[in-house]
Amino acid sequence: MQQVQFGAAASDAYSSIKNRPIKKVVIAGGGTAGWMTGAAISKLLGKNLDVVLVESDEIGTVGVGEATIPTLHIFHRLLGINEQEFMAATNATFKLGIMFENWLQQDQKYLHSFGFLGKDCWACGFQHFWSKAQQRGIAREIGDYCVEHLAARQGRFAVLPNQDLNHAYHMDATIYAKYLRKLAEQHGLKRVEGKIAEVQQHADGHISALRLMSGELIEGDLFIDCTGFRALLIEQTLNTGYEDWSHFLPCDSAIAVQTKTTESPVAYTRAIAHPSGWQWKIPLQSRVGNGMVFCSKFMSDDEAKALLLANIEGERLIEPRVIKFRTGTRHQHWNKNCIAIGLSSGFLEPLESTSIHLIQRSIVRLLQMFPSNGIQTAEVDEFNKQTQIEMHNIRDFIILHYKATQRDDSKFWRYCRDMAVPESLTHRMELFAQSGKVYKFAQELFGESSWIQVMMGQGILPAQYHPIVDAMSDGELTDFLGTIAANVQKTVQNFPTHQDFLQYYCKSAIV
Repeated sequence: MQQVQFGAAASDAYSSIKNRPIKKVVIAGGGTAGWMTGAAISKLLGKNLDVVLVESDEIGTVGVGEATIPTLHIFHRLLGINEQEFMAATNATFKLGIMFENWLQQDQKYLHSFGFLGKDCWACGFQHFWSKAQQRGIAREIGDYCVEHLAARQGRFAVLPNQDLNHAYHMDATIYAKYLRKLAEQHGLKRVEGKIAEVQQHADGHISALRLMSGELIEGDLFIDCTGFRALLIEQTLNTGYEDWSHFLPCDSAIAVQTKTTESPVAYTRAIAHPSGWQWKIPLQSRVGNGMVFCSKFMSDDEAKALLLANIEGERLIEPRVIKFRTGTRHQHWNKNCIAIGLSSGFLEPLESTSIHLIQRSIVRLLQMFPSNGIQTAEVDEFNKQTQIEMHNIRDFIILHYKATQRDDSKFWRYCRDMAVPESLTHRMELFAQSGKVYKFAQELFGESSWIQVMMGQGILPAQYHPIVDAMSDGELTDFLGTIAANVQKTVQNFPTHQDFLQYYCKSAIV
């Protein structure tokens, strides 16, 4: 990115926009990213802005990001969204984690749940107490010390007063976008129907307007690229560049299909590994989202489709469709007067349901750094820096699932097991294996409990525990763990079944 000097020596490349107040925001593209962005800007900043969203009914959206993580509560609080109303409208169920099946070895599974494992002390995390107890033969399954973990396995859940918001959702992403559109338009956002024929630029390269196929010209000061994989503004127009991560994350294709539900929905996503990738199962109230993520170097589209259709249940509601992608991230997510949000900014496969989170984080980051009085280089750089840190952290966490495997039954899994991975991930894996230690830094999404569950689930067990644990006798350790497990069990026993609570709390009108 071009650098500018402060004051009178500012670069000519920024002269036309640098000190111009932002009065009109133009969002290119709808879908989940576009309407999340539109709803947030119009509600929170709309009194001082003209907000326009351009989309075409003729252009489909990916629309398979149906599983979320608990951070969505932050976004919904900002927008004043009622949970019961939102869940009923979007056919939603609760999500307490992800069940990983066949990832370490075939016929083995583990749950990565939300929430927190046990209780920490000032010197070390709960895993150190659990590790010693396991060596002594007095430990339960580590998930028995976490409410969300046990509740997911037992099929129970409820939202209680003053409860920690450690749950997420399975929802219909297409309906969610429509839900947010209604909210955005209530706060003054103007939607324009039409296909974008041309992106016009100022002499210095900044975007000046979108010309539609109809000939209509949509001018603006700040442009948000929500055009998905096309990246019409950030890449096709501004040539921002892309950092390719496919050597770490070799899956490059997905097939999605929806089916009618045949059983009560579980409160977790299923991620089922297969010889060349993995299959997802996302239960909504009246249907199930199914999909196959795979590497085209090891499996053809037809083979993936056949495998997916052989492993789904219920009547098909749509025909399977193939989605091609390339994992990675833009070199800049904010370039000139354009900000990429959603798939236009980069892509990490949906293994840990982070797509909607990344949309949300970009929106909140933009609101925090909104250039009301003109675009400033330092803020652009900070936006890009924070986004890259978060993307790299999530990238490493997803790579972990593939790298730490004992599977050698296919070329794909042998490639994943033997591939070189980023040094940042190698360090985390070695640190945990040698000492049981895990650290989270400020701008990282996944916390200690997440890293612990996945590393243990993928077969990485610590060689030692923190010596402070030895301050407890075996009897004291037994009592300590027993009290935590008993409290968790008592809490979960008081929950209704997941299905019963859905019917009471947020029954969907969708049949």
